[in-house]
Amino acid sequence: MTDPLLILAVGVVIVVGGIIGLKLHPFLALLLGAFVVALLTPAEAIQQFALAKGMSESAAQALAKKSIGERIATEFGVTCGKIGILIAMAAIIGKCMLDSGAAERIIRSMLKLTGIEKAPTAFLVSSFFLGIPVFFDTVIFLMMPLAKAMTMRIGKNYLLLVMCIMAGAAMANSLVPPAPGPLFLIGEMHIPIGLMMIAGTIVGLFTITAGYFFSLWANQKWPIPLRDSLDAKLEDIKLIAAKEDHHLPGLGISLLPVLIPLVFICADTAINAMSTPGVPLTNSPFINNLLALVKFFGDKNIAIVTGGAAALLVLASQKKDAKGGMTPFVQAALASGGSIILITAAGGAFGGMLQQTGISARIADMTKDYQMALIPLAFLIAAIVRTAQGSATVALITASGILSGMATNASLEFHPVYLGLAIGCGSKLVPWMNDAGFWIICKLSNLTEKEALKTISPLLVVMGITGLVVIMIGAKLFPLI
Repeated sequence: MTDPLLILAVGVVIVVGGIIGLKLHPFLALLLGAFVVALLTPAEAIQQFALAKGMSESAAQALAKKSIGERIATEFGVTCGKIGILIAMAAIIGKCMLDSGAAERIIRSMLKLTGIEKAPTAFLVSSFFLGIPVFFDTVIFLMMPLAKAMTMRIGKNYLLLVMCIMAGAAMANSLVPPAPGPLFLIGEMHIPIGLMMIAGTIVGLFTITAGYFFSLWANQKWPIPLRDSLDAKLEDIKLIAAKEDHHLPGLGISLLPVLIPLVFICADTAINAMSTPGVPLTNSPFINNLLALVKFFGDKNIAIVTGGAAALLVLASQKKDAKGGMTPFVQAALASGGSIILITAAGGAFGGMLQQTGISARIADMTKDYQMALIPLAFLIAAIVRTAQGSATVALITASGILSGMATNASLEFHPVYLGLAIGCGSKLVPWMNDAGFWIICKLSNLTEKEALKTISPLLVVMGITGLVVIMIGAKLFPLI
């Protein structure tokens, strides 16, 4: 029972069986799965995993000697550290935008431009281009309140809007720099960043088009209504939807909670792309200080906190007579956000324990001598690693590490950018309970686990496979060498 594949199988049965079969709360099922996986993982595997990550011999031995509880708690804390502030503040932003009428104002303005029929397309394209400079989870946090307000406005297509947001944000996150995964990939495989940005955008538009048509079909087959939640009660949304325009905040004010984090994060990304570590970007002290200020607010946690402050100010301006001030609104938002943080962090702990089994190295060893075309091979390796341990970024890193030598091979019949794109598309397959992003989209949208598994998971599969087909055709027709 020391084979990582067998341990993975046991973990899958416990988590999926616990949630769907035994109706366990996801937090408990994920922690139980993490405990059993950690219990079955030998110390040697943990040590090898740590060494492969670049730890020293002594640090690797120390990790292997840690108790199961310590290792689970560490991974739980690491995930919570990454997403805790983001989720808490995003819950506050969402609640404030819904209750202040800011989301309703944005939706009414969007419908004037696109019309009701094209609203899902607007969500799809907006999420894709937002997902290039902004982290995937941040896009979901910013767009979900708009999806709820839009559904209340048009009275239908909630699942379609949710899937359009997911489709756009997910594909940009793995295909187009400066998203973290593609940035690592182009460095490992020596792909020019400009070429990856252009090619990733082209492939991404093909994949989200396929995702859109699948979303239309899924929305017709499994229509899912907008449901009550602690931070977004349907009665409150209905009351806001019935308001006259002059009772809503202005469009510019309404956009501030979204635009402030977006602008600062994008500006920080641009500054990082142009600067060299340790070297001032300009000779002007004033400009350098200004850029330092932008970088301070460009940190994703500080940016989202600033957006939350703006959202609270917008809400305060609309709820001047509210009893108890802003406290009741914030408490309702945090009650919802706290649950999401716990489930997502437990998912991170489960995925972290799977990684410590050495599952990525095991898959790399199985595929190193597999004789097949390189592009499908790159896709397959990334897809297997992603499905096995839940992280798209780990899948990108693993697959690019395996194939980086082949990418620089002089006899390669096409540009290595196609290998990078194949890895990016493969890293989308298959999101399930070991993926923190799965829980974020599931809980923010109020989809049940079963609903998410039959809609969100196949959506990513459809888009990933579409990307593979487009990449293979592109490599044949436009080898770029």
